[in-house]
Amino acid sequence: MNDQRDPSPAGQLPKTIVLVGLMGAGKSCIGRRLAARLDVPFVDADFEIEKAAGLTIAEIFEKYGEAYFRDGERRVMTRLLQGEPCILAAGGGAFMDADTRKLIKDKALSLWLRAELDTLVARTKGRSHRPLLNSGDPRETLQQLMDTRYPVYAEADVAVDTGLDNPNVTASRALDALEKHLGRSLDAAP
Repeated sequence: MNDQRDPSPAGQLPKTIVLVGLMGAGKSCIGRRLAARLDVPFVDADFEIEKAAGLTIAEIFEKYGEAYFRDGERRVMTRLLQGEPCILAAGGGAFMDADTRKLIKDKALSLWLRAELDTLVARTKGRSHRPLLNSGDPRETLQQLMDTRYPVYAEADVAVDTGLDNPNVTASRALDALEKHLGRSLDAAP
């Protein structure tokens, strides 16, 4: 296999970085910090889906179901990955869809923000905008999601543990891991 390093200079993002992970892992929080450090846009796929549908994600789930939502999510992800490089926070289930996962692998660099169960429970507690946590015991649901999704998330190009650290510390760890994976500096800071 050829070791082809990306020819773009330091400080330029060669392609979109897609953040994957469960709800509460910090995709939006860490993503905004990474985008600021790299001087690129931050895009939240869930926000873009809501904007395209004219409905909240909870409303889409309620009116049309998860399969309909996932289809729309795939279309929005396809559109977003055709744009300029950015930091893209994917919904928690986006990477689980084989077609979306292949699209991400082909067009972007995936970064899994991995979190422990206690962290996820604490970060999602009392938030009603997460349809998968609105029925049953949220801790139990999150554990089931971890059991199902973590083996697939492990296919991401890069993984970084996220916990109760300051988000800036986690963003720095994520940037370091991305740079190590790419073999060059990305930081746009002078």
